[in-house]
Amino acid sequence: MPYRSMSLEDFAEHVGMDVRQVRRLADRGSLPAQKVGGQWRFNRAEVTEWLQQEMPSFDERRLITLEQAMGGEASGMTVTELIGLEGIDVALVANTRASVLRELVNLADRTGRLYDAKGLLQAVQERESMCSTALPHGVAIPHPRQPMPYVSSEPIICVARLTRGLGFGSPYRDLTQLFFLICCHDDRHHLRVLARLVRLLDEHTIHRIMAVEAPEDLLACLIEKESQVVSQGL
Repeated sequence: MPYRSMSLEDFAEHVGMDVRQVRRLADRGSLPAQKVGGQWRFNRAEVTEWLQQEMPSFDERRLITLEQAMGGEASGMTVTELIGLEGIDVALVANTRASVLRELVNLADRTGRLYDAKGLLQAVQERESMCSTALPHGVAIPHPRQPMPYVSSEPIICVARLTRGLGFGSPYRDLTQLFFLICCHDDRHHLRVLARLVRLLDEHTIHRIMAVEAPEDLLACLIEKESQVVSQGL
């Protein structure tokens, strides 16, 4: 069962944390946990949602540990392999939060790998209505709340840049101009992809991406950064 309840020990292994640290955080109410029969229990769907929201605040070591826990090291995963040139738009035409999501899904549809554009759009709209996926430095990573294995032929990442930023509900109170739409097929892969993207999108890399003029150059920036990240230990 993909969203079964986990014990405290299961949770610690799942996210790559020390059991004692998990117990302390659960006792403080800092984790998505409920006590059942005197024991902490974790719902896997709630854990996935918690990780999605907390990940931008993780430091590099914590992100690496999470990737390893999700199988990133063994898989040899690179997120740039999920990005095709046909899924990049360096001048997306959109001027509202709703139109950005709609045009991102249209971009994914143009890759030929999407089966259910309507379903994906509804899912990303529902996710954004809960809490903005905006990160610091004008970036957002829209995605469904839960993986959608039947919406596409394979996992997809689409990248779009607006000519100028707009309000996207960022908790950092800045305008958002660069978007990464993620559609994965299982929760572990989804979390690996999110963790890797957070690692790639430092301020320097974002600045480089905002300066390029062609999809090929944007993808080259990401490939170069990911190569550096992988060479550093994962």
